[in-house]
Amino acid sequence: MTERIASQTEEINVDELMAKYDRESDFRRLTGFISRVVAALAVAFSLFQLYTANFGTFDAQIQRAVHLSFALSLVYLLYPARRSWPRNRLHWLDAVLAVLAAATPIYIVKFYQELVLRAGIMTPADIVAGTLGVFFVLEAARRVVGWPIVIVASIFLVYAFAGPYIPGIFAHQGVDLEHLVGHLYFTTEGVFGIPLGVSSTFIFLFILLAAFLDRTGMGQFFIDLANAIAGWAAGGPAKVAVLSSALEGTVSGSSVANTVGSGSFTIPMMKSLGYRPEFAGAVEASASTGGQLMPPIMGAAAFLMIEFINVPYVTIIKAALIPAILYFTGIWIGVHLEAKKQGLRGIPREQLPRIGKLLLERGHLLIPLMAIIYLLVEGKTPMSAALWAIYLAVAASFLRKDTRLSPGGIIGGLEQGARGALGVIIACATAGIIIGVITKTGLGLKLASSLIDLAQGLLLPTLFFTMITSIILGMGVPTTANYVITSTIAAPAVVQMGVPVLAAHMFVFYFGIIADVTPPVALAAYAGAGIARGNPLLTGIQASKLAVAAFLVPYIFVLSPSLLLINATFTDVLHMAVTSIIGMIGVGAAVSGYLITFATRLERVLFFAGGILLIDPNMLTDLSGLGLLLLGCLIQHLRLQRQKRATGTL
Repeated sequence: MTERIASQTEEINVDELMAKYDRESDFRRLTGFISRVVAALAVAFSLFQLYTANFGTFDAQIQRAVHLSFALSLVYLLYPARRSWPRNRLHWLDAVLAVLAAATPIYIVKFYQELVLRAGIMTPADIVAGTLGVFFVLEAARRVVGWPIVIVASIFLVYAFAGPYIPGIFAHQGVDLEHLVGHLYFTTEGVFGIPLGVSSTFIFLFILLAAFLDRTGMGQFFIDLANAIAGWAAGGPAKVAVLSSALEGTVSGSSVANTVGSGSFTIPMMKSLGYRPEFAGAVEASASTGGQLMPPIMGAAAFLMIEFINVPYVTIIKAALIPAILYFTGIWIGVHLEAKKQGLRGIPREQLPRIGKLLLERGHLLIPLMAIIYLLVEGKTPMSAALWAIYLAVAASFLRKDTRLSPGGIIGGLEQGARGALGVIIACATAGIIIGVITKTGLGLKLASSLIDLAQGLLLPTLFFTMITSIILGMGVPTTANYVITSTIAAPAVVQMGVPVLAAHMFVFYFGIIADVTPPVALAAYAGAGIARGNPLLTGIQASKLAVAAFLVPYIFVLSPSLLLINATFTDVLHMAVTSIIGMIGVGAAVSGYLITFATRLERVLFFAGGILLIDPNMLTDLSGLGLLLLGCLIQHLRLQRQKRATGTL
């Protein structure tokens, strides 16, 4: 079945698209002896992580130093200093830098006892090693993540030195080189802070799990399952894109990777059935971006939230559930209404796989995901849950011959996992530099206070400025680093306004992610446009419309935290789910301009207002919103009846 559907798709160079829109994918394709060295290093990295997950991690600085050392060496070997350098061979300069970069964190491992006993007293060798370490992290970030995060981190470093010369509230006494290097590189407040600590424990394991699931064919299974469920419906391929991306979001933390991976299959199908290129690309981009919001795994930033606000991961999963459902419901509704508006049909059922057969043949691939949910609910740590899921992914693959991992496949999974973690690791280390400056200079409180002053102490303006900050940072800074920065700077301002800590952090988390489909720099939308061969800007605008729930829901759960299941009963949850989904239908109708029939401006206003009121979980707003929606539907129904009588079709 899959072959017949795939035959309808266009030829797409996935590697080329990934390299263009995802900096992490623009690495060297080495051959010969050096490729085997890099592969061995990556496998050793994964084995180190598995060993410490099994038998216990080392002291925090040692664990994080070894973790960073592996990552730095691989980045310098895989990502050339200049993008114009050949991708099929290693430049001697990068080989030298790889050794030096790997050595700087190992300096901490080798002299760990002396550094502890000296308790902050720096030697000249310490200063040199620490300065080089910070430089190598920034250069690695430039190579694998891009200039924006390097520029942001550099501005913070300049601020640390320039404090006495800055007027007003942001002035501080300044930090000299010795104390700044000591704070950033030889404590757990800077490079080796919480972000890298989370990366060195369970983030890496979840990325490794995603690599093994990919090796077993999980991605194709999700696409086939989505086809079986929704491929036959009106606008079926677009609904397949939404459903498959939601499923893949449980194992993928990259909007661009998700867009290109599933979009290379779904976007050509959408185009073949009549969807405009821009709409097809937007559907995949908005759905793939939402993958980071989808429990149980979500994006890497969600794991940082555990440490920052000190709550169990299962609490974050529960809090994210209804907002994620609303997000994908909003996209699904937009897709359905667009299909109805254009009269688009689905794929004939005989060309689609059958659910029963799929589950019988490949349902065992779901075992690791079900195990994660069970273990987290039982109170196991994310690291323990991820470790068991990895073992179960390998074991489950042996249940059927066509999914069985060979020894080479297992080694390939270990290598793929290490490579896939590099961008997150370097982003976490660079974000640590920013956090280090903030804690050393007291900038966090100053920024939070100035944000509240700018908003004149009002909640909604504070939320608005926080949203803008998160989106701007998200245009060039990875979601992980974006969350670290905004949760340090902006989230405290929102908390000071009386908002629950979890709601404040979820707010900045959402808007950091949605930047991937927000023009003018909407990388996921641009990747979707590249596959669809559509206009990138128009694709980004359309993706923002489809992702309208992501712009609305965070405001709602800040104003009504029960949407995050904070102090909510089962009746509250059921009430919120039903009314919110009805509300998303109203918002979707307003955005698409269609419900029962094409909507007038007045009807769109009624649908939008009614939808917003229904999303807000309150009896008064629910009744008001339902009344507006019914009024809009009644007006459309009466107008449609008049048109039918006028044309004699009634």
